[in-house]
Amino acid sequence: MSTTYTPYEEVDKDQLQKDIEEIKKTIEVGQEDFEHLLKLERWGKYSTFGGFFLIAVVTILNTFDSDMSTFDFWFFGIIGAVLMGVGNVARWANVTHPILHGAYDKVPNIPERYTKAGFAKGYRRYIDWLDWIKPDAWVYEHNIMHHYHLGELDDPDNVEKNLEWLHESKIPMWMKYAVVYIFAGFWKLAYYAPNTQRILENKDNKNMNDVRNQDYDWSPFTKKGQELWKEYILPYGVFQFILLPLLFSPWGWGAVVTAFGWLVLAEFFANLHSFLVIVPNHSAEDIYQFSTPHKSQGEYYLRQIMGSVNYNTGTDLIDFGHGFLNYQIEHHLFPNMPHSFYQKMQPIVKDICKKHNLEYRQESVFKRILMTIDLMVGKTKVLRVDGV
Repeated sequence: MSTTYTPYEEVDKDQLQKDIEEIKKTIEVGQEDFEHLLKLERWGKYSTFGGFFLIAVVTILNTFDSDMSTFDFWFFGIIGAVLMGVGNVARWANVTHPILHGAYDKVPNIPERYTKAGFAKGYRRYIDWLDWIKPDAWVYEHNIMHHYHLGELDDPDNVEKNLEWLHESKIPMWMKYAVVYIFAGFWKLAYYAPNTQRILENKDNKNMNDVRNQDYDWSPFTKKGQELWKEYILPYGVFQFILLPLLFSPWGWGAVVTAFGWLVLAEFFANLHSFLVIVPNHSAEDIYQFSTPHKSQGEYYLRQIMGSVNYNTGTDLIDFGHGFLNYQIEHHLFPNMPHSFYQKMQPIVKDICKKHNLEYRQESVFKRILMTIDLMVGKTKVLRVDGV
């Protein structure tokens, strides 16, 4: 039996604001939250180095033409690639994400490298978060444009709007699904790198439609193209796919090529994993979008609830696998709080939603990704609130 929730216009937004901000009075970020972050960071490093170790072992043993069976080669190699992919996502979602929101800035005596001001700055980008994405560009695209324009036209991660070209395409529906599945395997390079560059370079342009209509400039012979290659693509690409494979050169070029193949597979898994836990957070036929900016803080909170969905939550291990993006409602209500805070606040946020008769969406990430893909190909549409 379906539940009837309070219509958008009838929600007491002032009282909702008071209820949510009452939570803030209980917040004390301290050493325990920082220790929780360090544990997640260790788990990510274990995944990365453990995965690379397995890849190294199967690559070197295969080069020596040992008694290693074809099954062992592929079995342990794929496990290694998966683990490296998990480590890649962990660096982004479990560590970089909260730190660049300033979640741990108020921890007494915290090392600067774990603060928003110090993390991934300058040379530390190569230590803290080396990926296709330039940290400063992601901070602006995500922390400012996405969080404060959730579900609006100005939200750069508005999936339905971004995929209009696919909806309007004349190709068969099965081909549209194929495009999405292929795109998921390299979406960080194809979408996040150039899109964060485009958003940052157009931060003074108030017309998001105009920004979206600008083509990505991949040419190394133009100013924007050179910036994309120099600041976004080459730092990670050279390290991950040239320098790391070259570590195997003492065992011959065959080993270099084999290691390169495993690292490409690890990147593929990292893309699939990140696509799975990131994209469905605000995109499906039961998610609301809005045509105007919010007019009050209470309305802002309401939109974060109506425009977000959580996945299954539980232990640290379950939450780690989801990159703590399974607490998306809590995160959008309190974006600059530690991951450990969301675990504590989830029951309270659920009670507030129940008090105001608001839907608190929480389902399996696998169900949500299928719903999101239906939206991406144009099979479904998001919900809209008239006039807002």
